[in-house]
Amino acid sequence: MMDRPTTRRRWLMGGSALGAAALVVVGKRWWKSQEAQALQEVQEAPPDFWLARFPRPEGGELSMQAFRGRPLVVNFWATWCPPCVRELPLLDEFARSQATQALRCIALAIDGVEQVQTFIRRTPIGVPVGVAGTARLELVRQLGNAQAGLPFTVLLDAQGRQIRHRLGEITRSELDSWAKLVQT
Repeated sequence: MMDRPTTRRRWLMGGSALGAAALVVVGKRWWKSQEAQALQEVQEAPPDFWLARFPRPEGGELSMQAFRGRPLVVNFWATWCPPCVRELPLLDEFARSQATQALRCIALAIDGVEQVQTFIRRTPIGVPVGVAGTARLELVRQLGNAQAGLPFTVLLDAQGRQIRHRLGEITRSELDSWAKLVQT
């Protein structure tokens, strides 16, 4: 026969495990509701987004106006961000796979021009790259990333409405599912 302290300990341990599981479930639901709420609050890209021009590491400018009226994947990254650097080749490969489709991809570096130039020399990518610099972090916040964390990827439809976003490293399956959302 078990003594009372052992029984009490088992009840406490069982209750603690159930409590922890409940917290995980509630936490996941809260996170998903926050994500959904952020997406609902950001229905369209800010008007000044389409007027923006960013220096390109190879020279010239990346004008957002050139992408207006087409579905667009915008990836915010930095050379000092390991997940950003890991996902750039994936983004580049995805962009090449979309070459015959309307969907376009760009990468905006929250970094300095020199750092991006050095990175691109070592790791060439075909995705158009613009250097937004840290001064343009407000744009990331306006697109629904309040913490301005990186990497951050946004899908805009042809009308300029944000229909998906992802804070953190994106996967090829996510990008493929995004492409299906904007196929005409």
